[in-house]
Amino acid sequence: MNDDGFTKVAPLSRFKDRRGERFLIDDVDVAVYKIDDKFYSISNICPHQHAAIIHNGFIENGSVVCPAHGWEFDIVTGKVKSGVGGLNVYETKIIDGFLFVKVYKKELNW
Repeated sequence: MNDDGFTKVAPLSRFKDRRGERFLIDDVDVAVYKIDDKFYSISNICPHQHAAIIHNGFIENGSVVCPAHGWEFDIVTGKVKSGVGGLNVYETKIIDGFLFVKVYKKELNW
């Protein structure tokens, strides 16, 4: 992890347009999509079944569609189309041909 909180994930050449890739970054399950040379990083855990399947979704109308039941999440905001709930989104940046992602962990208050 860099001093600014970003983690080096993979070379840009690894990503195919409109196909998801799964990464574990600091124990956070993340789906990364490349769409028209832009990169989007979102939670890989579907809130419906709590399964790590978002990386297997497909892109349609600016949303990633969960492969299990078709829930649609805005690729930029992570929100479902109804605007209630959704997926966490994470900041990305490119340095020297590599993708970096900045994740944050959910804090549990027991």
